[in-house]
Amino acid sequence: MTNEKDAPSFEETLSELESIVNEMENGDLPLNKALEKFERGIALSRQGQQSLESAEQKVKILLSEHGNDTLKTLPESEQP
Repeated sequence: MTNEKDAPSFEETLSELESIVNEMENGDLPLNKALEKFERGIALSRQGQQSLESAEQKVKILLSEHGNDTLKTLPESEQP
């Protein structure tokens, strides 16, 4: 299992995932390479999701430590 210090940052993970998507959208990859890229993309997606869940958990802990234990949803106008 990779330790947190060895794991790429969320931004690095996202950047690599975007690169893979661009390569696959180009459509010039042989099938075996496309499958390898797809498999790597799935792994990166899971890693990114875990990073987001970990960050959310940290935020919840910090909020509860300060007596504000609920997260509020941003209004749609402020959502990315």
